[in-house]
Amino acid sequence: MAKEYVEIVEATYRVAGSRVSLDSIVYCFREGLSPEGIAESFPTLTLEQVYGAIAFYLANQPRVDEYLQEGEKLSHELQAESRRRNADLITRLQRARHESQIPG
Repeated sequence: MAKEYVEIVEATYRVAGSRVSLDSIVYCFREGLSPEGIAESFPTLTLEQVYGAIAFYLANQPRVDEYLQEGEKLSHELQAESRRRNADLITRLQRARHESQIPG
């Protein structure tokens, strides 16, 4: 019987039975962390779950990479929108930071 290590919850890939996103595991894996190192970083996961998530990624790499790219694009769009909506606040905060650094 095959065991499922990744599930989709609310349009997000997650390590099955946890709240840890597959994104988190994949980014650590891409950065060169070993499965053991990743498991240490996510103490709620077992080493088996980490290996299962990595195996899922490798078996579905084009689909998961596309999913990650879409997430990154959405994140950049939301950041840009936030900067536009909060431009006055950002300007005031930058001014206050600058003024606090000027010796009086």
